[in-house]
Amino acid sequence: MTYLSKIVSSPLQAKARSAFLFFFFLFFFKSFASVILIPMDAEGQENHLKAYGITYWVLGKQQKVQWLLNYRGGSFLLPDGETIRKECQIRGVSFEVLSDAQAEQILDGISSPSQNQEAVILEKAPKIAVYSPKGNQPWDDAVTMVLTYAEIPYVTVYDEEVLDNKLVLYDWLHLHHEDFTGQYGKFYGAYRAAPWYIEGKKKAEALAQKLGFDKVSEEKRAVALKIRNYVIGGGFMFAMCSAADSFDIALAAESVDICEPMFDGDPSEANYQGKLDYGNTFAFTNFVLERNPLRYEFSSIDMTNKRRNVPRESDYFSLMEFSAKWDPVPTMLTQNHTTLVKGFMGQTTAFTRNEVKPTVMILGENKINGEARYIHGIKGKGFFTFYGGHDPEDYQHRVGDPKTELELHPTSPGYRLILNNVLFPAARKKKQKT
Repeated sequence: MTYLSKIVSSPLQAKARSAFLFFFFLFFFKSFASVILIPMDAEGQENHLKAYGITYWVLGKQQKVQWLLNYRGGSFLLPDGETIRKECQIRGVSFEVLSDAQAEQILDGISSPSQNQEAVILEKAPKIAVYSPKGNQPWDDAVTMVLTYAEIPYVTVYDEEVLDNKLVLYDWLHLHHEDFTGQYGKFYGAYRAAPWYIEGKKKAEALAQKLGFDKVSEEKRAVALKIRNYVIGGGFMFAMCSAADSFDIALAAESVDICEPMFDGDPSEANYQGKLDYGNTFAFTNFVLERNPLRYEFSSIDMTNKRRNVPRESDYFSLMEFSAKWDPVPTMLTQNHTTLVKGFMGQTTAFTRNEVKPTVMILGENKINGEARYIHGIKGKGFFTFYGGHDPEDYQHRVGDPKTELELHPTSPGYRLILNNVLFPAARKKKQKT
């Protein structure tokens, strides 16, 4: 009898051999299975901004992603697949193919208590809305630019949709450079004779009348209150530049007329400063409103006119460091390939540090000048982030200036902060410890 016939003749041995081969091939293929790492450090990634778009695209395919906080600039771990590899190549996003064993080694290192790192699971592509007027504006918006460049889809909403309770359809809301106080962006002093200002004022008044309000300031206040309720109910709100402070001012002045006659047709309320309710605001307290309608300024919240000692060549703000394992939310929002971000101006350039509520987290600051540049907080079941300045790659953007071409800034640290916020709602939430 041959050796082979002996094996075949023994059912027990044949069964054992089949089991061995099954586990051998299972181990063999698992060892060579692979995942895709999207590195986000300065050296490993050629297009950080489009890398967020790839991650969002994968989430949109109902596939989960791991965000590796503080690992190589906040890298992403994606499932492998030929379509994902091709999409990375088409969009110019750097990627590395790792075996499962290599990925497990990285994750084991990240889980070590000695490492300030964490792997956060991203579960779904958040539905994004941008609160913005219909039609073109004489200025552009950094968020809509970077969403478009990163190929992340969004829907535009405005007052009618907000007042009609349509915000519940979205996970993430960005406030375009809106003035929620009804003072038309405080452009009156310099641009009251400009055709675009006159036309914009007429359109705003017509919309307010259509929606049943006597004054634009009353309509904008109603919109601000709807947005407040959206956040309290569990939404995520992101605002840049003047949208941040004008939103909080509108909440503080909920029952007070702070507008002069050129804005709403009647005088402001006497002693309105003393009637502000800071308990209504999200982020700011004890601020003083700018009473002069000719001044391009809303209040003492903004640091623009307090920056004489901040020359352009040394205008940077630093990102704060948080514990990735204990405070994953602020850690997500500060992921970057640098901790020092180039500053940039805006109608609201930065926030006066001592007028930020103590319950609000400072994510980025210029400590020398007492500026809070990038802040985050919790309101009810929801979250908000305020980011000072207009355009992270246009130091002093003015009305009528051409838009920024992000093809020239694919690794922009300032724009990365915006996109961190876009992906944040996709994360499986953990309770913060601080």
